[in-house]
Amino acid sequence: MKILIAEDDLVSRRMLEAILVKWNYEVISTSDGLEAWDALHVENPPPLAILDWMMPGMNGIEFCRKLRQTQTHTPAYVILLTSKSQQEDVIEGLEAGANDYIRKPFDRGELRARIQVGERVVELQLALADRVRVLEEALDKIETLHGLLPICSYCKKIRNDQNYWQQLETYIAQHSGAEFSHGICPECIEKYIKPQLASLEVAAEKNEGQTPDGKTS
Repeated sequence: MKILIAEDDLVSRRMLEAILVKWNYEVISTSDGLEAWDALHVENPPPLAILDWMMPGMNGIEFCRKLRQTQTHTPAYVILLTSKSQQEDVIEGLEAGANDYIRKPFDRGELRARIQVGERVVELQLALADRVRVLEEALDKIETLHGLLPICSYCKKIRNDQNYWQQLETYIAQHSGAEFSHGICPECIEKYIKPQLASLEVAAEKNEGQTPDGKTS
């Protein structure tokens, strides 16, 4: 997974880079908020960012607020690095849109645990975004029937927009993703098919009782 670092202190940035690379993360390193903002707005951006609270260009709080105002299916998961320890400072960071925070100087075990939490959240977001995309593609393929449809009371044909009469199944197939297979319902079997079969049987019996010259034997 790619992780963005935004830290203006060179020593802290190098140390953080080394730790993340050792943990097999791909690191994108920046030295201020503006550079970090640009790094998140490229094709295939890093899904997780570790931002210093105090940095030039755009501080961590401003960055989070601006990021949360940006509409995207998969917003970056943000961890704020801060030397601030007051409860109101932590609340301010979270309310600005940070997902998590860690105090400086950070403990490596705590940092790794918080990154792993972020990874799980990112994976869930990506899975959800994939499902949303599939649903949107499916909805794009659906054509909805609506409005008043003139239909013949006898043959059940539908009059289309060009004033032509079409078979019901033809019209529906053209205006939706539906496909038809034909069958006979039980009611129609009783009402139409069985009487027709009975008539055919009677006719067959009459034909069997006739001589070749058409007289009844």
